[in-house]
Amino acid sequence: MTMPTPHPFDTLTPDAVLDALDAIGLRGDGRLTTLNSFENRVYQAHLERPVDGHEVVVLKFYRPGRWNDAQIAEEHAFAAELAAAEVPAVAPLAVDGATLHHHAGFAWGAWPRRGGRRPELDDLEVLEWIGRFLARLHTVGAARPFAHRPALDSASFAREPRDWLLEHEMIAPEMRREWCAALDEALTLIEAHPVLRAGGDSDPQGIAHLRLHGDCHPGNVLWTPEGRPGAGPHFVDLDDARMGPAVQDLWMLLSGDRRQQTLQLSALLDGYEQFRPFDRRELALIEALRTLRLVHYNAWIARRWDDPAFPINFPWFGGREHWRGQVDLLREQIEAMQQAPLQA
Repeated sequence: MTMPTPHPFDTLTPDAVLDALDAIGLRGDGRLTTLNSFENRVYQAHLERPVDGHEVVVLKFYRPGRWNDAQIAEEHAFAAELAAAEVPAVAPLAVDGATLHHHAGFAWGAWPRRGGRRPELDDLEVLEWIGRFLARLHTVGAARPFAHRPALDSASFAREPRDWLLEHEMIAPEMRREWCAALDEALTLIEAHPVLRAGGDSDPQGIAHLRLHGDCHPGNVLWTPEGRPGAGPHFVDLDDARMGPAVQDLWMLLSGDRRQQTLQLSALLDGYEQFRPFDRRELALIEALRTLRLVHYNAWIARRWDDPAFPINFPWFGGREHWRGQVDLLREQIEAMQQAPLQA
């Protein structure tokens, strides 16, 4: 019997987490709670003495090998810029002037704990409110580009993931040809948009790239009810921040049928355009971006299969039925990309 290969996170024991806190002068009182995260390891820790008035902090230990220090530093700097502009995003705490720390082979940081719940996205007033804050986030994001973080394009979200999946034989053999054929057809439609090709930041259509949240799904927007301090949305987890078109931070907040998505999009843009113009040509990118995320998601799971958390939480992944479903989804996306885009 072959023994499983140890994963780097296997060494991240509770003692190692508390030792990391001690190493920068923040002493935990021993209460440590694991929070939900597949990509990184995230903990809530209670401190013996508050830091910047915070008795409870959230610790994020980055997955080794994913981002380098310069890329993590850009995430932290972007969050700090947002906080300085009074955009409700949670920025990491600075300890002795540093937000990025290292311990036992892990890069990590500490954030203040922020409460909140998932926003009620069937409430159009909530969507309008989120739209206003996304516009402010994008105003800061447009001020300068990332120097080290990659762009959201077909090369990094489809072509490279496809090649990796094929090279590592992660696609069920009987579905490989069909999946590749469907993806090739989808890529023709995706890359008809110059902004989504590699180097698309010089898009002749004039659709701009800016620094994005990058993964603005409802779980990364926490809502504080009216009447409480800090009421409204605030954005968490800039781990996937990268360069790309503004609509990337809007479409993941849409759900339901086309009529429902049109209403939701109209509410988001009603709020957004109170603070920042929105280029309506970007609406034609929504289904292409959805397709890129579909391909990237499969490679994301496959690359992390040696992490024990993944086989446990994604038991459906990898078999013939899974890849048959992916072929069907790609064909649905091809049809969606051929339709007229949503309007708002």
